[in-house]
Amino acid sequence: MARISGVDLPRAKRIEVALTYIYGIGRPTANRILATTGIDRDTKTMELSDEEVARLRSAIEGVYQVEGDLRREINLNIKRLMDLGNYRGLRHRKGLPVRGQRTKTNARTRKGPRKMAVSRKKK
Repeated sequence: MARISGVDLPRAKRIEVALTYIYGIGRPTANRILATTGIDRDTKTMELSDEEVARLRSAIEGVYQVEGDLRREINLNIKRLMDLGNYRGLRHRKGLPVRGQRTKTNARTRKGPRKMAVSRKKK
């Protein structure tokens, strides 16, 4: 099994699809990587030689930011926005949609499940 950037690539899938199992690599990026390394995109992962896996590994680690490094950078960017205290940072801090979506209805993914209304005790 080919292991690149800490991810075990599925053996039975085409390498074009298998590369997308790495966080930060989608289909267009996978095709770009395969073009630069000269590997056919229809090749199955189990058919790759050790030399081809090494070429893929060096191409990915040299140019692209993937997996933990990419996740860390995204989290630092969000934290920086929150520390600045600008509008986007405040929306992140409050757990509300950041990009201008409506919140009177919808936005349940960001706001979480509905809160139950608590009725007051009658006197």
